[in-house]
Amino acid sequence: MKLLIQNGRVIDPATGLDQVGDVAVAAGRVVGLQRAPADFAPHRVIDARGCWVLPGLVDLSARLREPGHEHEGMLESEMAAAVAGGVTSLVCPPDTDPVLDEPGLVEMLKFRAEKLHQARLFPLGALTRSLAGEVLTEMAELTESGCVGFGQAEVPLASTQVMQRALQYAATFGYTVWLRPQELHLGKGVAASGPLATRLGLSGVPVAAETIALHTIFELMRSTRGHVHLCRLSSAAGVELVRRAKAEGLNVSCDVSINSLHLTDVDIGFFDSRARLSPPLRQQRDRDALRAALADGTIDALVSDHNPVDEDAKTLPFAEAEPGATGLELLLSLALKWSQDDRVPLARAIATVTSEPARVLGPALGTLQASVGRIAEGGVADLCVFDPQAAWTVQPEALRSQGKHTPFGSYELPGRVRCTLVGGQVAFER
Repeated sequence: MKLLIQNGRVIDPATGLDQVGDVAVAAGRVVGLQRAPADFAPHRVIDARGCWVLPGLVDLSARLREPGHEHEGMLESEMAAAVAGGVTSLVCPPDTDPVLDEPGLVEMLKFRAEKLHQARLFPLGALTRSLAGEVLTEMAELTESGCVGFGQAEVPLASTQVMQRALQYAATFGYTVWLRPQELHLGKGVAASGPLATRLGLSGVPVAAETIALHTIFELMRSTRGHVHLCRLSSAAGVELVRRAKAEGLNVSCDVSINSLHLTDVDIGFFDSRARLSPPLRQQRDRDALRAALADGTIDALVSDHNPVDEDAKTLPFAEAEPGATGLELLLSLALKWSQDDRVPLARAIATVTSEPARVLGPALGTLQASVGRIAEGGVADLCVFDPQAAWTVQPEALRSQGKHTPFGSYELPGRVRCTLVGGQVAFER
């Protein structure tokens, strides 16, 4: 299938490209950038006048709820949500049921995803068997089966010794350990500690739950020289610790969710369970620090933190509701909204959802490393055609995800994905 995307504003932060032109696609790859080859005869022409032609988005945190939680989401529905949001590559945490701690489970999940011919799936393997925090998994075998890193998802490591051994082993083979900084005993609340949680009578999660975990991680990194990716920072104090660690030269990267970037604990309102999230929404000073850190590069990537939750688990009293929200279809529009609100350069905003998350994955992408998160001649044609003028109102029931709960319901957002290509094939079109 030969495709010609004409007259779009082609933006690729990885190379600094930002120019109106054409993109020619053949045999699943980009064969012409700015202009098509002289003898190129497309089977189809997509007029992208007034639209942006972007690299396909890379989302570092998206739960697909399969296997084990099919009542909350299935590969078909969540992959459809991904391409509807322009996401062509996504990383899923290992906390499925059963946990992704065996090569056969990983291979089965990847096989199921590939049969759908939609977004590319990059699983994280479990760092410890059953996420129990006691025995390390066979990381080499899991890597061979397709894992791009190893983590504990939402389950904190209670044993510092196990974390040390994990970092030592991972550093030996060049693997990345993905950790959400959360101290086990302090992180059991349901809302961020502060005046609002106190007024509502909700158990709090103090900032110290994040900073204590970060201090531990960084101290172990100094002795092991391991590579750690920190998942979903939530506090100003955490940002400052990461900034110092990067200045020191530690091999660390990090991301922030669209929820923490745009919302605060005030958005809980009167016990609104749609704002029951993990990590919990914090105060405005934390949100402002996160936005500034994403703009200046201290935080590398923006993630959807997509976690579909079914009706029965969400329509409960706030403290009993399952944390999580759908986000794949909102990621690009919320990145653009942040860019407009804070006057962040457009190239930086797009980089946080394309080239920067691809850089975090790095060599784990294998043969796709030169293609994912960028537009390059000869590279795989994972592309997103985005109309920045198409404002839309978030209507949860209209989302393609099986999970219909989001704290952004009724928000008016800028821009909408018009078309998504994965491997040169149209995976979504509006």
